[in-house]
Amino acid sequence: MRVLVWIVEETWQATAAAAAAFLPFDADITLLYVRSDAETVARGARDAPLGRSRRTSGEALDAISEQGARDLLADAQAALGRQAVLDARSGRIEYEVVAAAATADLIVLARDEDHPRHGPRSLGPTARYVVDHAPSAVLLVWPDTPSR
Repeated sequence: MRVLVWIVEETWQATAAAAAAFLPFDADITLLYVRSDAETVARGARDAPLGRSRRTSGEALDAISEQGARDLLADAQAALGRQAVLDARSGRIEYEVVAAAATADLIVLARDEDHPRHGPRSLGPTARYVVDHAPSAVLLVWPDTPSR
C-alpha cells in the first residue's frame, strides 16, 4: 500500500498521529509538505514604490523556507514513528498534492477547522480541491480531539 500523508503547519500532529494509528506497518509512506509561492510575493514586496528598490537576493528567504520544510517533515516523521520518504515541494499547493498522489493508494489529510465547525466549511479551498481531485481513497481526519 502506497500512502501520501499531506503535512500542513497547523494540522501536522493530527495527520501524523492518524497515519501512525491507521496505516499498516508495511505501508510505503510519503510525507509531503508543499511550500506555497509566497516567497515570490515576499520578494516583490521588498521592492519599494516608485522604482526605489533595495533588491536583495531571494536566497536567504528560500533557505529559511526550505529549512522550515525539512524541520517540519522531520518532526512529522518522528511523530509517525517509522520510516517514510520525505518530499518537500513548492508551487501551487493543491496541484502539487494531487500530482504527488498520482501513484498513491491513499491520501491522508486533516480538515482545516476543529470539531465545532462541522460541515463543508471544515474544508478550506485547498483541501477541498485535493479531496475533489484525489486520484485515490482519502482518509480525512479532524485536527483536534472531539469533545463528547
